[in-house]
Order: sequence, then C-alpha cells, then structure tokens
Amino acid sequence: MEEKLKQQPSNCVKVVLFGPESTGKTTLSRQLARYYNSVWVPEYAREYLQNKWNNERKTCESKDLLPIAKGQMKLENKLAKKTDTVLICDTDLLETKVYSEAYYLGICNPILEKYALENTYDLYLLTYIDTPWEADDLRDKPEHRLEMFNAFEKALKDYNRPYILLKGNKNDRLQLAVKHIDKLLKKK
Repeated sequence: MEEKLKQQPSNCVKVVLFGPESTGKTTLSRQLARYYNSVWVPEYAREYLQNKWNNERKTCESKDLLPIAKGQMKLENKLAKKTDTVLICDTDLLETKVYSEAYYLGICNPILEKYALENTYDLYLLTYIDTPWEADDLRDKPEHRLEMFNAFEKALKDYNRPYILLKGNKNDRLQLAVKHIDKLLKKK
C-alpha cells in the first residue's frame, strides 16, 4: 500500500491547486493545462465519492481516505509521464490530510500523513473563498469556508510549502498563476 502513495520521479514542474471546496480549483486546473498545452490531474476523490453517493447514498468516511489517496497518486504518477513541462494537479495528499483532520477530529492516518509530507511540488496555488458557492452532491459546508481556508493556509505555512494566494475573477487568477509558473519554467 505505501508504495502506491509514493510520488514517482519526473522531469516536469508540478503545480497543485489547493484550498477549500467550491473555490475554482478544477476550473483553473483546466485553464492552466490548456494554456500550457499540458495535462492536468483531476481530483480522484470527486469520482470516487460521487460513485459512492450514487450507489450507496453515503458520504465520505475515514476508511475512504487511503483508497482516495492511492487513486490520486496513481493518476498523478501516470500523467506526470505524459509531460516534461508542467503538470497541473487539482489536489494532492496534503489536501486530503487537511480534510481528514477537519472532518475526523484532528486525526489523519499515519501512512497518508507520511506521504502527504514526503511528496513534493514546485508551487501551490491557494484558492481564496471569493468565488460563489456551488452546491452539489458532495459539497457540504458552505458556512465553514473561511475556517477551511485558514486550515489550508496553515498547512502550507506549517510544512513550508511554496505557495501564492489566488483571489479575484477567473482571469485575474489565471494571469497570476501563469506569471509564477512561467518563473519556475524559466529556472527548469
């Protein structure tokens, strides 16, 4: 199991969209992948949990987190082989760790935590809560957006992750993200 959570080496710049639900991460992930003519790694948890909801009418449970993490890393490792420029990740294991601690009384599976902290990325794009809330089958805490945002930013600071804060409309966010990703690509 542990090997399946490990990030495989790659030659690309890895960027993670990071933040609370309904803050534009997927939209921006797709925009950035198009802009760079590259690939993006979708959020595996959405597919996994939507299937669970559709089939069982159940939401996420703590036992789901390791299969979600495993699926996320399988996707990331597979798609990282398809680019040598930039890989846009709609999430990462650190985000799963933050959700685990927020939803399950501060607890995170030690194996998940280990790889959430060991896997590395070149840049985190922290999405602010100034986008309209969009309800769906999986989103459940619109009244806790600021609290969740603070938990995500705290994790980035606590684990010394390189990040920028994205606020504003879609175009403003895209332009700021591109500016910072271009700097990384020039160093590569």
